Amino acid sequence: MPAIKPDRVLADLYKLRTFGEYKTGVHRPTFSDVDIAAREWTVDRMREAGLTAEVDGIGNILGRSPAKGRIMLSGSHLESQNHAGWLDGPLGVIYALEASRAIAESGSANGVDVVVLCDEEGHFGSFLGSRSFMDILKEEDIDHARDRTTGETMRDALKRAGYAGRPRVHIDTKRHSGFFEAHIEQGDTLEQSGFKIGVVTAIVAIWQYKITVTGEQNHAGTTGMARRRDAGLALVRLLAAIDKKFPEIAGPRSVWTTGRITLDPGGPSVIPGGAEALFQLRDADPKVLERMDVALQELCAAANKTERCVLKVDRRSASTPALMNEGLQKALDAAAEKSAPGKHMRMPSGAGHDAQYMAREIPAAMMFVPSIGGISHHWTENTSDEDIVLGAQVFADAIEAALKA
Repeated sequence: MPAIKPDRVLADLYKLRTFGEYKTGVHRPTFSDVDIAAREWTVDRMREAGLTAEVDGIGNILGRSPAKGRIMLSGSHLESQNHAGWLDGPLGVIYALEASRAIAESGSANGVDVVVLCDEEGHFGSFLGSRSFMDILKEEDIDHARDRTTGETMRDALKRAGYAGRPRVHIDTKRHSGFFEAHIEQGDTLEQSGFKIGVVTAIVAIWQYKITVTGEQNHAGTTGMARRRDAGLALVRLLAAIDKKFPEIAGPRSVWTTGRITLDPGGPSVIPGGAEALFQLRDADPKVLERMDVALQELCAAANKTERCVLKVDRRSASTPALMNEGLQKALDAAAEKSAPGKHMRMPSGAGHDAQYMAREIPAAMMFVPSIGGISHHWTENTSDEDIVLGAQVFADAIEAALKA
């Protein structure tokens, strides 16, 4: 059986934390100087572990095992959200690397390839590294990609990093038996339940909408309330109606979010003539999403009968849930029961992950460890060393079992 080395796991994670350290977290946007340095350091660690590793033409890293037997693929991402946590992404990279090292050190004929997928956090676009690895990212997609904060083009960023002109590496479905990804939960279900390991059943679908309201811009002091067509108030009333209706029709893990509200013109003495909201639904059950979608359109239609403004709901995108492989879930269940008896549970992932793209071509699995306080995407994000070490052993055991199956 593979025996992970706790000190090695923790040392690697804490070293990665120094690349862009910010308070107790990190600030490591994709292709920032510290992100580039973290990628090069990771390549060095892979090579020290006996893997053949290079950064490709979009910033992905693939470390290939020399093992002659069956090969599992595992990994995650390195970059962070702005001024955010130190484990979101790197935990999965180091778990994959440690599983590769521990299985090799056990004398097994099987091995683990380690993949680091670029820009999962979306600084330049949506899952560009995963899409490139799965060979569904076009060159024109890269041409159009820009950093959402700085405006730098991805082409310029790749040139600055020294990656421009390199070939992009794609998945080899004949080589890999499956894909495992580890991650912090980014919620408090495990912590509140007293559990140590989450075995992910599915990664939720995300449906994105734009809600627009057209009213009449006018003077805030001279326009009486009876004749106003206030787009902002109409939007707020619709959002309140959504929040009242959805608990009646949603699933137990459904979530909905108004991510941004914009008023036009947005002046303190001007009645807004236009209003816009970016709205999002998440669930792992397509039927629940369809039900919520229908309700959203019905609520908008009802509002148009009573409001003086014109309201419109446009669905901008609708992904499908990614189901995790049952056999790999069972391998995680068994490994968790061995190291943490009775302290594991199956659960969906409410966040998107690289594994959802891997699952399109090969069997995929995800494992969660607890997030302290359920915090993520913030510099206070954390997981105890004890839980990190436990998770690393469960992860390596599960991969070895899956390779032997």
